[in-house]
Amino acid sequence: MVSSQAQSPRRVVITGLGINTPLGDELDTFYANLVAGKSAITRWKWHNNEGVYSKIGGDLSEYDVKAKLARLRGVLPAEVHKRARLLCNKAPFSTSLSVLCAADAWRDAGMVEVADPTRCAVLVGGHNLNERYFADNYVTFQTEDPDYIDSMAALHMLDTDHAGSVSEMLGWKGSCYTLGGACASANVALRNAIDEIRHHDHDMAMVVGAVLDFSQMGVHAMALLGAITFESFNDTPELASRPYDSRREGFVPSHGAGALVLEELGHALKRGATIYAEVLGCTSTSDGCHLPSPSTEGQARTLERLLRRAQVRPDEIDFICAHATSTPLGDLSELNAIRKVFGDHAKRLKINAPKSMLGHTCWSAPAVETVAALLQMRGGVLHPSINIDELDPEVDVDVCANKAVEHRINLMVKNSFGFGGLNCCALYRRWDPNAL
Repeated sequence: MVSSQAQSPRRVVITGLGINTPLGDELDTFYANLVAGKSAITRWKWHNNEGVYSKIGGDLSEYDVKAKLARLRGVLPAEVHKRARLLCNKAPFSTSLSVLCAADAWRDAGMVEVADPTRCAVLVGGHNLNERYFADNYVTFQTEDPDYIDSMAALHMLDTDHAGSVSEMLGWKGSCYTLGGACASANVALRNAIDEIRHHDHDMAMVVGAVLDFSQMGVHAMALLGAITFESFNDTPELASRPYDSRREGFVPSHGAGALVLEELGHALKRGATIYAEVLGCTSTSDGCHLPSPSTEGQARTLERLLRRAQVRPDEIDFICAHATSTPLGDLSELNAIRKVFGDHAKRLKINAPKSMLGHTCWSAPAVETVAALLQMRGGVLHPSINIDELDPEVDVDVCANKAVEHRINLMVKNSFGFGGLNCCALYRRWDPNAL
């Protein structure tokens, strides 16, 4: 006999959001800056090595963790704030931002306590996260006394320290782990969070897209690969990220963290939570190729599978939050996949490119940009795709070029496509309390 739960999977909703980018670490500020078309891209402050080609990006390296903790005092419960303060006092830059972003999502979800912390999961998207911290300790080890490295390095160099720190701060004791999928990492974490709630006896899950703390070698290696911009815009960094424009020459690496609270619908309704949207599904595929070569076929296959599994027709989708990295091949590959899946309906879609303002936050991009998309769903105004001075003639769809657009989002897709042909796309529906 088939159980009723197997016939009707548990429904999953979003009830809390957290954000930290150079455009803001509060939801309202972040959304206002996006709608205003403000760029987050500046000269890097964390290195001045002229030999490193990468000179620009979205920079949080001087973010004031102590000031943020001070703002959270009295907002978070005293014990939660104490744990956050103690964790951030010892943690590397990126881990601290994971803790603070999760704290923001937790309070946005209206949480004071949970009935059963063993049914609350923590999932962090990203890998090699504390890259600069690792590199700095390695230099100390090689050039100074080896005992001068951070005594906590054996723990802090592990990506799992992000998940463990968030779970300690929240006091959650369910599943806790990190997932790596290159630039699709945070969507892969979201996919697993859905499964934890639907199939593994969890009521809630915190998904954190963690800041990739770039090292000098990391950004230089991406430049040597030809993936990032480093030639034309060092003196005008705000113009560097330009998806869909004819002069785009590569993505702009950036810092950024995003967090989402996922919750089983009944649990959310019982506690009177505010619901941003329902998550209908998240699908992951690969291209069977380790190189950073975008595949229209693989991206289209992911979108088709996502819609089929969610039993949603292509013509029901009205908005796509695009991956759109500002690379010559990647932008067109994604648009070709959209045309293949949506056919004539593609020209009726609204599409925009958050990376035109934020740059590419890499592993956290799916979470950062999903927060942006859900705020647009709530606010009814889509942010522009900026820096489109000369639209690529192959772009024949509505990409919200250079201006904000009023639009009511009902069903939206968030695309994420990572290096190595790692594709992961998610589907969200506007919450309608009358459609229970």
